[in-house]
Amino acid sequence: MGVKRVFFAAAAAACLVLLSNVASGAVNTREIDKVRNKAVLGSEDLEIIDKFVAEAVGELVRTRDFTSVAKIRTAILARDSSTKHSAAPQYAEQFSESVSRHVPLVFEQALQLSPPEIRFKAVLNILILVDGLANPRLADLPIRMLNEDDTVIRYWAVHSVTNSAFVKKLVSPDAAHLGLAERIVEKLRPLIRKCGPEIIALIAKFSAEQGLAQGQDLLLQIADMRMSRYADWTVEYELLDAAILKLLCERLSAKEANNPAISRRFAQLYSYAIQRYVKGKVGEFLDDSRKRQLASVLVEIENECIGKLLGMRQVVMKKAVEQNNDMALLQEHSRLLGDKTRAGQLPLKLRFDYGLSSEGTRRTWPLGLPDAPERLIVAEPNSG
Repeated sequence: MGVKRVFFAAAAAACLVLLSNVASGAVNTREIDKVRNKAVLGSEDLEIIDKFVAEAVGELVRTRDFTSVAKIRTAILARDSSTKHSAAPQYAEQFSESVSRHVPLVFEQALQLSPPEIRFKAVLNILILVDGLANPRLADLPIRMLNEDDTVIRYWAVHSVTNSAFVKKLVSPDAAHLGLAERIVEKLRPLIRKCGPEIIALIAKFSAEQGLAQGQDLLLQIADMRMSRYADWTVEYELLDAAILKLLCERLSAKEANNPAISRRFAQLYSYAIQRYVKGKVGEFLDDSRKRQLASVLVEIENECIGKLLGMRQVVMKKAVEQNNDMALLQEHSRLLGDKTRAGQLPLKLRFDYGLSSEGTRRTWPLGLPDAPERLIVAEPNSG
């Protein structure tokens, strides 16, 4: 399933469960709002927080009017912090402790619901709530759902453990959070080969944000997977590679500037995108949508990455694409990335090569993209 279609499916499913109707499933927020506005909290106030969380999350499973769950979820998320600075730490700790106890309980209830469509909506609603709470104490819930067959459930499970708010809490000095980050990386790793571009995009962003060595390896693994898909002409949604190349470029522009492993992936993946664009046009193996995607990758990476890495603005790719000049594209490809006669500007600047050639010498040029299989024709539907 292509990324646009999955995003649409996820959005449609979310809309189905997000539509609001306060006729039923409403939660009483009067008492919790009083507590939120207090400067000092007592034991009775903490009990009110806990009672509100228990009742509100329970409604996500009890109600059968699923058009009202957005109101319930919004009520919970809007009240996860105090309005008073003095009470904020106490309020936040109690709220976090309460959701960490009550949300898993209702999640177990949701998993037991039937028929399947009722279970699906309840589980999805809870995952979207967990995503909004971005609470590391709840990470076990989405982690359990990472291998779900349903693409929408899996998407929100991955989103819950990779969104920026969650990652910001995950990268704290807390040793427990460090262990959780490492665990999440290892749980995400097997998904790379079997998930679509929409989930790969989430994992790639997460791998770059959380700062672990395992995260860097995960990003390189994603780059390797995309390159293998280019090599066998099964790659989907080429625009994803602009995001991956930018993430690799960010590492090269920062502390990883002398990392040959990152440099090599960046150069080879960009090379494959250029070669696919040219070969796909010449052989009429790509439809117009995919040509536009690849053209965007070529121009965007030249503008945002190549110029930054080489220290000068680059517009050759852009002009060649605009003029439909494939010869100019290939010449610029050789100049930037290298060929059999010379090392490219990028390998020289970043001090890397492309590994060993078949003769045992160091390669100064990227691997060539194999010819497209005969089964590919221009009339083939765009799969992503």
